[in-house]
Amino acid sequence: MALIEAFGKKMAGLEERFEKRTYKSSWTMPYRLFRPTTNEKAPLVLFLHGSGGLGDDNEKQLGLGNVFGTLGWAIPENQKRFPCFVLAPQTDRGWANYRPPEKGGRAEVLPGFGEGSRLALEIVQSLVHELPVDGRRLYVMGQSMGGAGTWNMIAHRPRAFAAAVICCGSRTPDDVSPAADTPMWVFHGTADKTVPVEASRERVAALRKAGGRPNYSEYAGVDHNVWEWAFTEPELANWLFAQRSPA
Repeated sequence: MALIEAFGKKMAGLEERFEKRTYKSSWTMPYRLFRPTTNEKAPLVLFLHGSGGLGDDNEKQLGLGNVFGTLGWAIPENQKRFPCFVLAPQTDRGWANYRPPEKGGRAEVLPGFGEGSRLALEIVQSLVHELPVDGRRLYVMGQSMGGAGTWNMIAHRPRAFAAAVICCGSRTPDDVSPAADTPMWVFHGTADKTVPVEASRERVAALRKAGGRPNYSEYAGVDHNVWEWAFTEPELANWLFAQRSPA
């Protein structure tokens, strides 16, 4: 808890350093971008927000629980050790492949590459061409609905990222075995009442059966807000920025 509280204080006001941008494709996706001060090529962290960030105001994806997966990487001490770009797109319809809900119903998650994930990846690719981004050090991460999006992303584009971080990812029907070789760290709280911990246990088991070696951390008694523990995990940054895609 001391680490979490300390991060909260260090992140105060950092959202002002994230530029507001939009990307136009089959639909318009707002996004925020943090730039490191280095002139050398730097890694890029793509963060997929949870359902609390849904919308098109280009703000909520940096607020509430999403602050740990976005502003946390921009803390001066983290930028000093690991300067990186931080990309936080915002979707108004989810990341995975959803069938829009009928009146009064809920959206259904379908197999296939999600439109939200596709646009987020297009933004990454556009920034690689525009900015001094190290194309071998692209990282994707997300929580809850964004965790489902991260599973969706690496299942359908397993070679696009050097590593993935997934916090309490919601269930999707995607076959994750194609991502067995992708370095990843999965986090879940055992007391999660929103996305049962079995969702991550099943995915990790499937990856191991396919020959993968994902890192997996469970936090006893922690509810859905496991991202507070995950993104303040002292070894996460060391592990993440050591990962590189094959040349």
